[in-house]
Amino acid sequence: MRMRRKKNLPRRLEECGDLLLPCQTQVLDFSLEEGGRLFDMVKVFGRSAPLVLEIGCGQGAFACEFARRHPELNIIAVEKVPNVIVKAAETARDSGLKNLRFMCTAAEYLPRFIPAGSVSHIYLNFSCPFPKAKYAKHRLTHPRFLEIYKRLMAPGAAITQKTDNMHFFEFSLEQLSQCGFLLSNISLDLHALEEPDNIVTEYEARFSSMGCPIYRLEARRAD
Repeated sequence: MRMRRKKNLPRRLEECGDLLLPCQTQVLDFSLEEGGRLFDMVKVFGRSAPLVLEIGCGQGAFACEFARRHPELNIIAVEKVPNVIVKAAETARDSGLKNLRFMCTAAEYLPRFIPAGSVSHIYLNFSCPFPKAKYAKHRLTHPRFLEIYKRLMAPGAAITQKTDNMHFFEFSLEQLSQCGFLLSNISLDLHALEEPDNIVTEYEARFSSMGCPIYRLEARRAD
C-alpha cells in the first residue's frame, strides 16, 4: 500500500534544511561522473570525527537514539523516501542533535557524495528483504551494494545488519562471505541475549512483539 503524502511536505523539508544534505541526482544514473560532489565532512559537521552511516533509516528511531548515545561520532542517516525522512529529520531537529545529518537519496548514489575510505561503520536495520528471487539485486546486501560499501569504508570498518527475515539473513551471510568480509557477532535470536546496548527500531519492536526472532550479524572489511 502506497504511503499517503504527508501534509505540507515541501515546507517541512525546508524547515529541516540544516540537517538535510543536498544530494540532487539524475534518476537512474548511478555513474560517478554525473551530478555529484563529495561532501567535506569537517564543513558538514564543524569538526573531524569518525563517520557512521545508517542506510535505510526510516523514521529515524535508531539514528536519533544512536546520535544521542554517541556524541563523539558524526552520523549520516540515508533514506530515499522524502515522506519518511522528514519525520526522522524533524525528530533530530526537535531533539537538538548536532552530530546527525540526513541524505534523501538511494544507496547507489552514495559514492557521489561520501568520500572513499571515510566511513567507520555502516548500519543496515530491517532493510526490505525483496523476497522474490528476481528482485535479489535490490537487497542492500547484494554484491552490487557491498562493492559500494567497500569503496566507502575505511580499513577495518564494519557493517552491522539486523533483520527479522531468515532467508534474507542467510542470503546476507553468504554474500558478505563471498565478497571477502569477515563475519562475527552472529545472532539468530538477538533479544534472547538481552544486550543493553541494542537500540530497538520501529520495525524491530513490531516484529519482536509478534514473536519473530531478530537476526544480527557484523561483517568487517578484511584488510
